[in-house]
Amino acid sequence: MPDEMKPARLENIRELQEMSAASDTRDYLHAAARQAQRQYDDYELIVDIDAHLQEGRFWNELIEYMDNDVLRYTAQQQLAGGIRTPLINMQPGMSFQALGGRVPHQSGPGEKVEDPATHGHPFAQIVMRGMDSMGVDYQMIFPTAMLHLGMNPMEDIEINMARAYCRWLVEKVLPESPRLLGLVYLPFNDPVESEKIVKEFGGHKQIVGFTICAVRHKPVHHNQYMRLYSMIEETGKPLVFHAGPHWDDPSFSQLNRFISMHALSFVHYNLIHMTNWIINALPERFPKLKVVWVESGLAWVPFLMQRLDHEVLMRQSEAPGLKRMPSEYMQDMFYSSQPLERWDMKLLEATMTKMKADTQLLFASDWPHWDFDPPSSITTLPFLNKQAKKNILGLNAAKLFNLPVKRMRPHAKDVIAARAPHRVS
Repeated sequence: MPDEMKPARLENIRELQEMSAASDTRDYLHAAARQAQRQYDDYELIVDIDAHLQEGRFWNELIEYMDNDVLRYTAQQQLAGGIRTPLINMQPGMSFQALGGRVPHQSGPGEKVEDPATHGHPFAQIVMRGMDSMGVDYQMIFPTAMLHLGMNPMEDIEINMARAYCRWLVEKVLPESPRLLGLVYLPFNDPVESEKIVKEFGGHKQIVGFTICAVRHKPVHHNQYMRLYSMIEETGKPLVFHAGPHWDDPSFSQLNRFISMHALSFVHYNLIHMTNWIINALPERFPKLKVVWVESGLAWVPFLMQRLDHEVLMRQSEAPGLKRMPSEYMQDMFYSSQPLERWDMKLLEATMTKMKADTQLLFASDWPHWDFDPPSSITTLPFLNKQAKKNILGLNAAKLFNLPVKRMRPHAKDVIAARAPHRVS
């Protein structure tokens, strides 16, 4: 190559630092911090209603909270034998979320933390790093491996794990910062045990709602759940249905790629539960119970509105408890934004208009899953005005979860400056 064609300062070019499960969350989310600085640092409140941290790193702590001596001992022995998340009915060889060069924190995290004695619980430290980097004031933490527990054939495992998780959350993690929020995990396969957990944990000030992991084959309209719904309604806190993947479902076993299952499974279970919820007139039976649908994206919402409206108009006798159209009930419910289907902006705009996103949509990052969305996924939507963006990113959640509209996060420029000496460029 002639000298005049050689790139200048070739000696200054070097490979980028490899990102792994051991990488610092703040380095992963450096670009998000830059986006926060440019786009929404002046917003009064940012609330992330759905984030995950692989609890496998802390499983030894969780199982210590189990009441059942036999299950606790069994879990300890499995952990000693190399099983990362004992008692969980997941197939490690069928998990593809963290692979293919995507966010490896899904399978971790393995990053180093500061001394817990002076900087707090490692879980809380890592969560706070992500919050500060994305510019989030409050974040709600969901379990990850436990999203499949509803399909565990041993119902006592779900019951014991649910209570252990809730205790670990309120005793170990939430006390570290008022910015951390939790949802009670309901072992929905057993309504009586679910009621007990509502009584035990529902009054905690940083527990802002109750979650049903939607991957399960239980009809939400069954009479055995009516007392549970009434108890939740009395608390004034919302009921959250969190979707998830389940490749073992007979229908999904026909699919030969993870992406196919992922596209359908996260919508499938919420479609079923929402349909049962509306057709059996639960919004009329529990008019003050606020319901949230999480991690199914938005594309399914207008689809189900049209389908149910169409069916009810032709067979009203099968939904005698309804006083309004199904789509009207759906417009009163709340939805998380992630994963936001952004390919067709006109279609997304029509979807948001139909679901009344200005008041009913809640921002969710789903960090650190491979398809996570930072707050810029909302601020860059060209058809939303600034007030709508503020509502979706935080003000709607403040009303729903009774949160103060008060900035809790550091300014983005300070987050970037604090990390600059540690970054490898």
